[in-house]
Amino acid sequence: MSADAIIVTGLYQNQEETLAAVEKIQAEGFTVTEVHSPIPSNALARALGTKKSRIGWFTLTGGIIGFISGFSLAVFTATRWSLIVSGKPIISWIPFFVIAFELTILFAVLGNVLGIVTQVGLPDPDYEKNYDPECSGSLYGIEVASTPENAECLKDLLVHTGSIKKQRENK
Repeated sequence: MSADAIIVTGLYQNQEETLAAVEKIQAEGFTVTEVHSPIPSNALARALGTKKSRIGWFTLTGGIIGFISGFSLAVFTATRWSLIVSGKPIISWIPFFVIAFELTILFAVLGNVLGIVTQVGLPDPDYEKNYDPECSGSLYGIEVASTPENAECLKDLLVHTGSIKKQRENK
């Protein structure tokens, strides 16, 4: 998006209208920069061509590191301070898996948080600049980038596709 581009926002009543509007706007050559939705929508994500999230890999990596760390911690502790009880083995599997499981959960959660912060781009201080609070309730919002020369054409297109409220223009 160039420095002189503006963002025009249109609001829609339901997911079907929003999906049809996104496809029509993209077919006209405009760039949809953001879609705000009151509920998660796989259909809108597919229409925007979003990539599959990589956050799950952070969670998996954290879980694997946590399991190895938990099991290693239990083995190290048992071998360093061996407490032999009734001739049982020093490294007993079942209690060690409990510790490994707990650290698996802890590290998976930490990996997930790290993935969200790094992959989603949080925190985003400019997020609310173009956000309409009605998109949290019942309306869907589409933000479209345009040049100043094409802004009126874009506004007409938004009205033609069923936008119910006056479009806002933000730089």
